[in-house]
Amino acid sequence: MTLPLTPSPEVARALAEGAPLVALESTIITHGMPWPQNLETARAAEDAVRAAGAVPATMAVIEGRIRVGLDAETLEGFARSTDVAKLSRADFAACLARGGSGATTVSATMIAARAAGIAVFATGGIGGVHRGAETSFDISADLQELAQTPVTVVAAGAKAILDLPKTYEVLETLGVPVIAYRSDRLPAFWSRDSGLPAPLRMDDPAEIARAHAMRATLGLPGGQLVTNPIPEADEIPSDDLAPAITMALAEAEARGIAAKAVTPFLLDRIFHMTDGRSLTANIALVLNNARLAAAIARELGASSAAEP
Repeated sequence: MTLPLTPSPEVARALAEGAPLVALESTIITHGMPWPQNLETARAAEDAVRAAGAVPATMAVIEGRIRVGLDAETLEGFARSTDVAKLSRADFAACLARGGSGATTVSATMIAARAAGIAVFATGGIGGVHRGAETSFDISADLQELAQTPVTVVAAGAKAILDLPKTYEVLETLGVPVIAYRSDRLPAFWSRDSGLPAPLRMDDPAEIARAHAMRATLGLPGGQLVTNPIPEADEIPSDDLAPAITMALAEAEARGIAAKAVTPFLLDRIFHMTDGRSLTANIALVLNNARLAAAIARELGASSAAEP
């Protein structure tokens, strides 16, 4: 059985020429932002990758094929959709086998990127250990994916709605390198400082690229997480967000919202409780991550070209 991959013409050219590529997810379009900001952000993220010297590859599953790069019409169709499946590792293969369609989460995008030969992926924030996981056992598949799929993921940390100390403890247990970019602290998505110290700090995309390549040389499974703090001008301080997060979590519990529906619900409630500030910050951090991912992808390409 051959891989059901369909690259866009732009991505196919980049793969043939060995140009740097950056994977982008599609769940942020369908489940992470409202219309029309979702489409505007998706387009802006792709443009940010191009402006930084790499080629964007927005991932999605359409009629049983992994689409590696979406044309303008398909991207807009996804942004307008209200009933697109949210695909993770658990249901990714089943969707393909059935000829279905869906948007890729962090874990599914990592799988698709590896299949397409793309080593760097930019997203907003990763999933992790949900608050109350000691009773709900609600832990994102993103963490296990980072432990087994060799893709460097650039994010503004784990989403602030999560239990951040437990999330990073699980990543440490799984042996996932967590690299803070130009910071001694781990960010908290909309905020630059989670209050947690960074296990590793790197200030140069070339160093991050070398670390990625060294893991492959050593035969280590899994990828690495690069936490990139939101630009200072765009952040929302943690103290400002805490009441909104607490209220949103309580509302989700009262309404019995669980599993894949939790994160979209919480993000929507926090958007309304912050009068849209969370969305503005989310857009800023996505573009910031796209630019850093492109820089890392360029360095990975340069180091590969330099090898004998």
